[in-house]
Amino acid sequence: MARADIDWGNLGFAYRELPKRYVANYADGAWSAGGLTSEATVTVSECAGILHYCQEVFEGLKAYETVHGDIVTFRPDLNAERMYHSAAYLEMPSFPQERFLEAVDAVVAANRDYVPPYGSDASLYLRPLIFATGRVIGVKPADAYQFRLFATPVGPYFKGGAKPVRLCVSAFDRAAPHGTGHIKAGLNYAMSLHAYMTAHEAGFDENMFLDAATRTHVEETGGANFLFVKKDGTIVTPKSDSILPSITRRSLVHIAEHILGMKVEERPVPAAELAEFAEGGLCGTAAVISPIGSVTHGDKVIAFPSGMEHMGPVLQKLYDTLRGIQLGTIDAPEGWIRKIC
Repeated sequence: MARADIDWGNLGFAYRELPKRYVANYADGAWSAGGLTSEATVTVSECAGILHYCQEVFEGLKAYETVHGDIVTFRPDLNAERMYHSAAYLEMPSFPQERFLEAVDAVVAANRDYVPPYGSDASLYLRPLIFATGRVIGVKPADAYQFRLFATPVGPYFKGGAKPVRLCVSAFDRAAPHGTGHIKAGLNYAMSLHAYMTAHEAGFDENMFLDAATRTHVEETGGANFLFVKKDGTIVTPKSDSILPSITRRSLVHIAEHILGMKVEERPVPAAELAEFAEGGLCGTAAVISPIGSVTHGDKVIAFPSGMEHMGPVLQKLYDTLRGIQLGTIDAPEGWIRKIC
């Protein structure tokens, strides 16, 4: 293995073009054979469906080098499954799940020299996406699409470790009941950008979105699920049909219940209950867990006892266990780790 000459310790969370990516095209009712290509530029018609009606879904996952020197991915089957259902919900052709896994393996293996070394706290980020390439001017699904999967090496989402973030309860809604909040589509993230910039300009790191119907229950941020910890150590995570089913959250819940023996409650979480929690965190692929220091709701500031200096002990234990599983220092549940090379 001739690893790329990169300063892994100072790698940021940004795009770097790599030699190979995987592309398959859909036309005439079927996906093409697909394969690796060196072409990083996408050329589409000015009338392509993605440009007009936002038919696009994507995923995010990572490849790691373990303590044993293996290159692995973490639960990619769940990314394949979620993308399959996300595409169907937007009336797009779903990409076969086994082919998704084969594409992940192929891209990681082809760019193996760019997988950061064990101990660097960096990883190879993988971005699969499907978007409409067919020409469409009336409001309807396109007839042609592209599946593309590229990779880029990234450093830790938070340099120097995760510092507790300051949230505000957003005045905007992220997703409507019975809408698209439960699928991983670019349009959901576009909807969150104005709210994010508004919060950032007011001095906050992120938003806490409440349910759009009653604005009384916690849902998620623009790109992460919530985990809370009660004073007795019980894990609480919001339940809603408008929340994206985070693979990281599901994994942390399993770890809490079946590995660490913690009690977990997945249920609607009233915003009025926030002051009763001992710890709070955001969870997702990029950072795994980001601790919450405080939540501002109007003129009220709710500060978690874990404080603004560090991650609380329960969330830290969850974080350490999940990272240990990903990096091979802790035995993984069956099927969680896919070895590539």
